[in-house]
Amino acid sequence: MTGKARRPAPRPPGKPKAAAEPARKLRADGRRNRERLIEAAKAAFGEGGADVSLEEIARRAGVGIGTLYRHFPTREAIVEAVYRREVVHLAGAAARLIGSMPPGEALHQWMRLFVDYIATKKLIAAALGAIAGRGSDLYSFSAGLITDAVALLVDQARVAGDIRPDVDPGDLMRALAGLTYGNSDPGWQASALRLIDILMDGLRSARAGASPTPSGRAVPRSRA
Repeated sequence: MTGKARRPAPRPPGKPKAAAEPARKLRADGRRNRERLIEAAKAAFGEGGADVSLEEIARRAGVGIGTLYRHFPTREAIVEAVYRREVVHLAGAAARLIGSMPPGEALHQWMRLFVDYIATKKLIAAALGAIAGRGSDLYSFSAGLITDAVALLVDQARVAGDIRPDVDPGDLMRALAGLTYGNSDPGWQASALRLIDILMDGLRSARAGASPTPSGRAVPRSRA
């Protein structure tokens, strides 16, 4: 008597899901390592310039050099990642600030964040130029996000009556570029922040009244 061939036992329910857990954990670990590397690279660029060694960046991030190369095969790749994250952070700050303070103050604080963004961009400017020269969408990517952010801030501040109704977002961006990117003297960041406070006073409408300084004290508008 011949017996029937046994069929393999069915896979217990839930087994595929359990098997997927390690893969999800690896993906989460990978994302964390990537963020740590970008943060470490930004700090290292700030201290040693864009030519700091990749080994130093990996050391600061607490990962091996192999992990760095898996995420960023070249120096240009990690420079570009740092820059893109700075752009996304600056652009995203517009909506966050509008949601937490009056529109005029949101615009003022965003302009001060713009100084930090330019400080990072200056550190890696040469590398960014080389990347953009190879046909990257780097500058069009950043210009679109930042233009939309400043347009949102200006529009909300005008509607609220916090700034003059004739303030143009394009004019404001040109002014910010002149106060920041066009200045390379020692101590330029502190100077740029002071000038932005003065610029904000010029943007305010008569209805907005006195302008708060970073110390929190109000500076009355001149009636001369």
